[in-house]
Amino acid sequence: MRDFAPNHYERAFENWLRDNHIQYIAVDEQKRATFARSRIKTFDFLLYPPNGQIIITEVKGRLFKGTTLAKLTGLECWVTTEDIDGLTGWQKVFGPDHQVIFVFAYKAENVDVDFDGREVYDFAQNRYIFFSVELDDYRKFMKRRSPKWQTVTLPADKFRRCAVQMQALLL
Repeated sequence: MRDFAPNHYERAFENWLRDNHIQYIAVDEQKRATFARSRIKTFDFLLYPPNGQIIITEVKGRLFKGTTLAKLTGLECWVTTEDIDGLTGWQKVFGPDHQVIFVFAYKAENVDVDFDGREVYDFAQNRYIFFSVELDDYRKFMKRRSPKWQTVTLPADKFRRCAVQMQALLL
């Protein structure tokens, strides 16, 4: 595991990748300035799952404060317009053979959570669940969240429609 991973969400996701034998390249936070010359916001990981697809990945960590995932409610899925623009730029650079996704890494805040049969990942005394949303789906359904903070989000029904648990995408 990288000692320089910027936050526990990315560290948890990277450990999940290792535990599930998914090959990947992590973009070193300290070397991201090299990418800055391209004027495109960098991403977090390149994933190489067994199906041969190459996946450009941006990890977004969020707290899940609810008590059940039965209806996938209470899951924050906002991103910045800079995130959208950055991933769109990388999609153009890498081409159509590469899939581009957001990974929403939710840390369960409550002790007693009904995960509704979804896989939970234990890491560093916390429980996480990972969902992915393809960039194209996100762009299609996103709504402005905050003009001041330049954030967008998916309406809950669209998130439920587009979100895929990582295991289904990669394994």
